[in-house]
Amino acid sequence: GAGKTIEESYWDLVVTDIESALALLRPVYDESEYLDGYVSVEVAPSLARQTEGTMTAARQLWDRINEPNLYVKIPGTVEGLPAIEQMLAEKRSINVTLLFSLSRYREVMEAYLSGLERAEGDLSQVSSVASFFISRVDVAVDAELDAVGSPEAMELRGKVAVANAVLAYEAFRATFQGPRWDALVARGAKYQRPLWASTSTKDPSFPDTLYVDALIGPHTVNTIPDSTLEAFVDHGTVSRTIDDDVAGAHAVIDGLAALGIDLEAITDGLEAVGVASFE
Repeated sequence: GAGKTIEESYWDLVVTDIESALALLRPVYDESEYLDGYVSVEVAPSLARQTEGTMTAARQLWDRINEPNLYVKIPGTVEGLPAIEQMLAEKRSINVTLLFSLSRYREVMEAYLSGLERAEGDLSQVSSVASFFISRVDVAVDAELDAVGSPEAMELRGKVAVANAVLAYEAFRATFQGPRWDALVARGAKYQRPLWASTSTKDPSFPDTLYVDALIGPHTVNTIPDSTLEAFVDHGTVSRTIDDDVAGAHAVIDGLAALGIDLEAITDGLEAVGVASFE
């Protein structure tokens, strides 16, 4: 009725929803001293392969909404990495989404550190999470394990996604320490927390709290779907679990390679499918 396009009307609705959620969670943001209480809004997924377009869209969303507890979501594609670094250098908080592989996650942590190093002044209100997807990895890997069909392959079913995340957490702990990180902490920097996404169990033969129970540790976030949260409240494990058996996680990933299954190729495929489905 106002003569706007469908896309313009869509963004009006999105911004209204996001602003309402930001207001609701602002007390959490303030009381936690800028650690929690964030709400994410994603740049148009059609920009996932466009660095400049992503930066322009991210700035527009940030400036339009203009609230400190906003995360702009940018896919962690190769083209997204420079945009992520630049937005952080401009002190705009970012949720890096659609991460599946360890190699890309390491590049994202580097973009975070480099962006903060380029930013000026106090860093206490610059925040970021790295959204590492879980269950989709098992769905894709388990299909290949089923195709192999050997006892060794069957033994790995339902274990690779958690192992992949455990190794990501190991990389996180190794990255956020030492002189480089200490210099940023002195300026108020906070950890770029790993955020476990896609944590509902897709295979009914697996425990319904599998991707929550196994990934609990300091400086992590789990975006738990409602049904999984209800299951966790009922019978979940409340304990630090993520680094219980790091050697075992390495063994799972090594075992996958020994079967001739290329995890990097699978995660590259998941990123491509993820971008397409978001779009």
